[in-house]
Amino acid sequence: MNNTSLVITIIGAINWLLIGLFQFDFVAAVCGGQQSWISRIIYVIVGLAGLWCINLLFRDRTTNTQRSNA
Repeated sequence: MNNTSLVITIIGAINWLLIGLFQFDFVAAVCGGQQSWISRIIYVIVGLAGLWCINLLFRDRTTNTQRSNA
């Protein structure tokens, strides 16, 4: 789940980069505008993935090999 959320968040960040640099919303262009239900679902999924990635900031950073050696 962490890797999937991270990939979705990165894709969302690339979309924001396109918006910031070129005023081009890739999601809206592909899905028929910002108000289409498909675009809105994608925006919600990206937002939820971003929220999930917050746990990556606070999780224990030890690996399984470090735990088994202890």
